[in-house]
Amino acid sequence: MYLKVRVRVAPEDGKANAALVALLAKTLRVAKSQVSIAAGATSRLKMVDVSGDARMLAAQLEALGEAG
Repeated sequence: MYLKVRVRVAPEDGKANAALVALLAKTLRVAKSQVSIAAGATSRLKMVDVSGDARMLAAQLEALGEAG
């Protein structure tokens, strides 16, 4: 699944990545420690890992898709 996410933090010293992790954690209702940048830390396109209950996460992502 692909998500288009925009944060307002400048990409300096990993601040934008931290903001992305915080935004995804809040949106998916998981702890920040459960979200990590798996690939593309210095790229505009990133692969993100989210650990947790697969069914709950799938439902959250489905709801995001329906909202957009």
